[in-house]
Amino acid sequence: MAAPKTQGAATQGEEDGDGNRGGTGGVSYEGTRASHCCGLSSPEPVLRDAQAKWPWLVGPAAPWHMGSSRTGSRTRVPCIGRQTLNHCATREALSDSKDCILEPLSLPESPGGTTSLEGSPSVPCIFCEEHFLIDEQDKLLKHMIIEHKTVIADVKLVADFQRYISYWRKRFTEQPITDFCSVIRINSTAPFEEQDNYFLLCDVLPEDRILREELQKQRLKEILEQQQQERNDNNFQGSCMFCNEAFLGNRSVLLNHMAREHTFNIGLPDNIVNCNEFLCTLQKKLDNLQCLYCEKTFRDKNTLKDHMRKKQHRRINPKNREYDRFYVINYLELGKSWEEVQLEDDRELLDHQEDGWSDWEEHPLSAVCLFCEKQAETIEKLYVHMEDAHEFDLLKIKSELGLNFYQQVKLVNFIRRQIHQCRCYGCHEKFKSKADLRTHMEEAKHTSLLPERQTWDQPQYYFPTYENDTLLCTLSDSESDLTAQEQNGNIAIISEDTSKLHALKQSSILNQLLLHESLKN
Repeated sequence: MAAPKTQGAATQGEEDGDGNRGGTGGVSYEGTRASHCCGLSSPEPVLRDAQAKWPWLVGPAAPWHMGSSRTGSRTRVPCIGRQTLNHCATREALSDSKDCILEPLSLPESPGGTTSLEGSPSVPCIFCEEHFLIDEQDKLLKHMIIEHKTVIADVKLVADFQRYISYWRKRFTEQPITDFCSVIRINSTAPFEEQDNYFLLCDVLPEDRILREELQKQRLKEILEQQQQERNDNNFQGSCMFCNEAFLGNRSVLLNHMAREHTFNIGLPDNIVNCNEFLCTLQKKLDNLQCLYCEKTFRDKNTLKDHMRKKQHRRINPKNREYDRFYVINYLELGKSWEEVQLEDDRELLDHQEDGWSDWEEHPLSAVCLFCEKQAETIEKLYVHMEDAHEFDLLKIKSELGLNFYQQVKLVNFIRRQIHQCRCYGCHEKFKSKADLRTHMEEAKHTSLLPERQTWDQPQYYFPTYENDTLLCTLSDSESDLTAQEQNGNIAIISEDTSKLHALKQSSILNQLLLHESLKN
């Protein structure tokens, strides 16, 4: 006998007036009774308790089973293990008489559980036969919490997760779990039947600590062997990511080329491991039009190149943990990244900072003359030397031409380049040596004969002729600079005549200043 249809029955997702959903072991919705595929169901208090424990397993993300109704219609029921979190049913007839898909669909899974790709490495559960891909580590941890109530602490400190799981899978078959794990009781104030125990596997257990350290040592040994193999490999083949130039030989040739020609430095070749995979990862990001530093995506390659060049983003993002596995420093100590290792080195320097800097003596900068090899400890002495020996007064030229700081830089770089090329900038004659040039310029008085401003006031002279030119660091943009004569103390100072003090008071300029201040106030 078919179940009678109930008028006003709650539809899917609605509650009745008492706040409960209809039925136990199944829910009737307009003559449709949904039964769980496992034949199990739970009353509402149990459902609420389960939802409180595992809130992430309800909604579209929850696993679903297919159920059947007495009328032949199909319904989907979410479930975890042996408890149903939420029963749902579909109406037999929609008001618009159209089929609607209200939930995401998926193909049937294999009977063994999670489907793994053929040839892909997988990790088994410690307690059951479920297998998960090595890249789906979070799914395995979630499965162990829900199904087996076991938590592994500090997973990121496990160097080889697959070997770690295999070891404890074997140990748990030899002894009960309570011999190894700490027991955490939840809902301890609730009645006994509602209390639950969870098990924590962590390095507080000496055996677990030793296992993690051994796995770390083994991993470091493998990484160092791989690095040594790559350092000695002269059959490396690769292309530059920026100019597509091909390289054959050692990997350092390509890395040094990108650092030198494109200012793209990912570190010293000897500090990198799994170089091929690293370069493929970076190339894939560029192929996807993604900036390597800010990781923004652009519409085309030209826009991406301009962005990385203008913003100086030809470097990798140091906060992206995806790159940590390509640097040997991240394998040196258990659970420490390169940032933590470098921070410890900085702390050691700070601890010895007082002792290390106590005997510090500052050496004065030594500037070199524009025309000869003469060096002076102070810029004032150098200005005096150039005026006395070469009749070249840089401060006077600056004042007469009204040169600002950048124009002084260009003038100095222009003179440096002409002298370096043994060419007189006064008559443009070229000589065989700097000594011959210096003799010519002193005899012809060409040191102070500067060419037209447009000759040396060019952008190319922003760049120094000599990288260690200290004279450029001493140039000033101040309008109150004294000439070499003034700095040398040869200025005549005339004092006021105080013999006629009354006349001096009447004619002094101070009277005008006082009058001006009085009127102002």
